[in-house]
This record gives sequence, structure tokens and C-alpha cells, in this order.
Amino acid sequence: LQRQIDCRGLEIKKGMIQDATFIVAEPGHANQDKMRGDEAKTRRSRDGNWSKKGGKSYFGYKLHTIIDKENELIRRFKTTVASVHDSQVDLSKKGEVVYRDKGYFGVEAKGFAATMQRAVRGKPLNIKQIMRNDRISVQRMPCERVYAVTKGVFKAGKVMVTTVKRVNLKMMVTAFCFNLHQMRTLKRKGVMA
Repeated sequence: LQRQIDCRGLEIKKGMIQDATFIVAEPGHANQDKMRGDEAKTRRSRDGNWSKKGGKSYFGYKLHTIIDKENELIRRFKTTVASVHDSQVDLSKKGEVVYRDKGYFGVEAKGFAATMQRAVRGKPLNIKQIMRNDRISVQRMPCERVYAVTKGVFKAGKVMVTTVKRVNLKMMVTAFCFNLHQMRTLKRKGVMA
């Protein structure tokens, strides 16, 4: 599908957006202390694990994506367990401009990083840094629409499968379907023939 997208003139021109979202799974009756992975006695508790964001706990996996900023197409993705931090996954390629949120602060990208800056203890952001973050935030907005559609339309926000490989396969099909859905939208707008 990526080759066909490029052949239709939808190649990357204005940069990429990298972000991640939680894909929740049913934890069953297990809690955080019970065994996971190959040592687990039940298939229900195979790969998923716990992560916390904004005071809320999530059990499951994380979908990391890199999206074409101009056409809002998913170009690359990776599925990990929920506890993997966003900054540990870099999907950019050398020579690409990649817009990233504060979760990637302090980690270099393979491409040209346009990463939002984060205030550190005792050193708040100055006006110039705040304005830069606002400009990057505007560029990153299409990414949130992609997650809203994949979770709302394609119901990919929750999975019943229990291994990273199976979740990855489900996310691959979801990304494929999202790209077809987005290509139909681009055709309706007259961007694509």
C-alpha cells in the first residue's frame, strides 16, 4: 500500500509527525504483581503490562506511529507493551523532518527533530521556547485525528488478543484500513486522482 500511495503522488513533502497512544487490553483478574510473559500460567496474562499517564493506569500495549503531515497517512508504526516510553521508539528516517511532543524531549531523532521542549526543575521555559512549542503543537494536530479515527471508527482502542505479535497484526490491519479510508477522503477533496 505504501508503494501505491507514493505512485499516486502522495509522497512525503512537509514532514512527519511521531506520536504514541495506548491500546488497552483486559487485564483479567490479575494485578500488577502477578507473573507475565512466558512464565504466566494463563494465556490471558501473556504480554500486556501496566503503565501510568496523568494519574490514570492503563493495561495493555502502545501503538507508536509516524504520520505524513500533509496527507495524514500512517507511514510506519510499531507496537510495544504499554510500559515502553515514547522516547524509546524512533520511527524517523535520516533526512526527514519529524514533529514530536514533549515525551521525546532529550532524545535525538534519526531525522531532523522538531521536538517540543519541556521545562526542567528550576528552569522554566522562556517566551521563545513557549512560542516554539505552540508552533510545533499546531503542526502536530493532524496526528490526534488519526488516533480519533482509528479508535472511534475502526474500534482499535481496545484489543482482546494477548501477545504483542497479535496486537501488531491487528494494528497493521487497522493502519491499512485507515490509509484506505484517508485516501478516499483525499480523493473526495480532489487531492488525489
